[in-house]
Amino acid sequence: MSTEPESATPTGPPLALKITEKGGAKALLMIGWFSMGMAVAALGILVGVELRSRYKFNHRTPYDFYANAGEQQASEFGVGV
Repeated sequence: MSTEPESATPTGPPLALKITEKGGAKALLMIGWFSMGMAVAALGILVGVELRSRYKFNHRTPYDFYANAGEQQASEFGVGV
């Protein structure tokens, strides 16, 4: 055994640097999960809008095709054409 006291400083990086790197990795992980969640939510909204528009298009009645047929005549009535 040697009579010299052992040094109290670790040989690796300082403790503050380790905590910062660990916290930075955790922050990046949280940002990654949040962005994945936002992407899934946006994709769900887009798919929902597309499905709803297709549903509304397929469930039209024959009267819907002629719903605006009388509006053009009513607007031209006062013009004098």
